[in-house]
Amino acid sequence: MANSTTDKPLVIADAVKDILATIDREREREIVARRFGLFERKETLEQIGELLGITRERVRQLEKSVVTRLKHAAEQGELPHIAELEDNFITHIEARGGAMRITELATLLTKEGTKVDQAQVAFLAQLCPRLIVINDDDHFHHSAAIATLHDEKTLKSLVKKLIDTVKEIGEPKPIEHIADAAGMESSSHAAALASTSKHLATLNGHWGLVKWPVVNPKNIRDKIYVILKQNGKHMHFNQIAEAIKDSEFKRKDVTTQAIHNELIKDKRFVLIGRGIYALKEWGYEKGTVADIISDVLKKAGEPLHRDEIVKRVLKSRYVKETTILLNLQSKPQFKRVAKATYDLAE
Repeated sequence: MANSTTDKPLVIADAVKDILATIDREREREIVARRFGLFERKETLEQIGELLGITRERVRQLEKSVVTRLKHAAEQGELPHIAELEDNFITHIEARGGAMRITELATLLTKEGTKVDQAQVAFLAQLCPRLIVINDDDHFHHSAAIATLHDEKTLKSLVKKLIDTVKEIGEPKPIEHIADAAGMESSSHAAALASTSKHLATLNGHWGLVKWPVVNPKNIRDKIYVILKQNGKHMHFNQIAEAIKDSEFKRKDVTTQAIHNELIKDKRFVLIGRGIYALKEWGYEKGTVADIISDVLKKAGEPLHRDEIVKRVLKSRYVKETTILLNLQSKPQFKRVAKATYDLAE
């Protein structure tokens, strides 16, 4: 195979054309090309049947027959390019831990990794004797794996074990932790298997269930939550916007105004200072500075010196001390009961 990145798409495409050329009947070539989407979008059995004037069941039979013949020819070393392509595929898949999504493999092997590129790589991988291809469904991404490591049934069983382990742990963890809990020796292999599952996701080195926003944020609010959670302390909304732009999120082109709007709407976030937000789960409550002072005095159950009030308020609000003192002195819900000592008004 040529080493030039520019040549890679041509090699894959040429290999597909040369393999299709080994199919004697034009109708069978047409069926395989359309079913796999080798040159255009994939077509259904019904669509191909209507085009060729045969039943969908006949299309299915012919497709199965042709692919079986191609696989047998590949096993006998009689199919052009397969041995060379297989070595290349396995090199990339081994480097990823033994399994890999077709989208990722196609991106590495071709210039653009388009839908057609992905279809061609998947078709070629399916013909490689030392590979297994996991078809796309509700549970798995379209993936390729090294057959000598596992058969398809065992691979899916191991993936289920990883999912069950993540559920038992109950929070995102590094793959090393998950692999150890699942009884798997190789964390890289565990990561490779996890990447094939539609039920698992990873972000910033931590794996979790795809429904957990902290590893799979689907909207701006989720991304804000992840940023604050990672930072571990309050942030100004401008800082949050910059952090999102510098993140690993797939979509991170958001405006500062959009960030601010979402912070205001979501109950997970609490305004604790001028433009400064924290997570409610950290113990913060919504409310004005006066509300927080009232809460402090209620919990104390007795008058407090202003310095103690300031100290306690600053645990939940990022404001100036003078702001707290002005509220104490000017709000009717507070009264001074001794020198620099305040309580709630009757």
